[in-house]
Amino acid sequence: MGYDYGNYGYNALGSTSSLASSGVGVMVWTIISLLAAIVGCFLVYFMFVHKDTELKNKKWAWLRSFLRFDKMLIETIMKIAYIFAAIFLTLFSFTFFAGGFAGFLAFLATITLGNICLRVVYEAIMLQIMIWKNTTEIKNKMK
Repeated sequence: MGYDYGNYGYNALGSTSSLASSGVGVMVWTIISLLAAIVGCFLVYFMFVHKDTELKNKKWAWLRSFLRFDKMLIETIMKIAYIFAAIFLTLFSFTFFAGGFAGFLAFLATITLGNICLRVVYEAIMLQIMIWKNTTEIKNKMK
């Protein structure tokens, strides 16, 4: 003898009515999101990014600077990512240490060549960032 809890508005997983209603809901929300994003994009652009007037409020001035990409965050993020990756690679190389002579060679290769390759890759990325910074400085000095 079991308890009958009734349906209480619950549809079975394979029910077409629940799939159709959730699909329609997703479609409606997608269209609303798209329209709101288009309107919001134009409002934010014309209120903050497009204008050259000086903003008195520091929060609004910071928002304008942020939206115009006046200061790039990628340089700081890349420096932190390099430090993390170098520490991880160095610590990870110790997993090869206990594997006999071949493991010891893998340890040495990982700790030296791995860190050198990591540094070269990050320097190539940072080089592009530095070129952007120097170009921006030259452009600002020429104004």
